[in-house]
Amino acid sequence: MNQPVPGQPAQIPVLALGDVLLVSLQGELHDGMAEQLQHDITSRIATHRVKGVVLDISGVDMVDSFLGRVLAEIASTASLLAARTVLAGMRPAVAITLVELGLTLPGLVTALDVDRAMELLSQRGS
Repeated sequence: MNQPVPGQPAQIPVLALGDVLLVSLQGELHDGMAEQLQHDITSRIATHRVKGVVLDISGVDMVDSFLGRVLAEIASTASLLAARTVLAGMRPAVAITLVELGLTLPGLVTALDVDRAMELLSQRGS
C-alpha cells in the first residue's frame, strides 16, 4: 500500500469509467493536492479518449477561492481538450459559500449526485 511521503501531497485517485473520469474529493484539499489533481486530469484527458469528467465534491465540507479557481480551471482545460466537466454532490453550505465569495465556476455544469452527472454526460452526446 502506498503511503504519502512527508512533505509531498497525497494523490487523489482518478478513476476511468469507460470514456468518463470520476474524481471523488474527500475532506480538505491542500493547494498542492489540488494542483496535482489538475495536472493528473489534464494528462489523462490528453492521453486517453476521455469525453467527460465528473468531479464529485460530496465529501468536501468547504470550498475556498483557490479550490473554486482550480475546479473552474479543470473544466476550462477539459473543454479545450473536448471533454465536458460536471461538478456533482455540492452541499448547500458549499454553494452558499461560493455565492458569498462571489465565485462563478464557468464551464462547470452541476448535478445533485454522481448518477445524475453521468446521465448529463450521456445525454449531451459525450
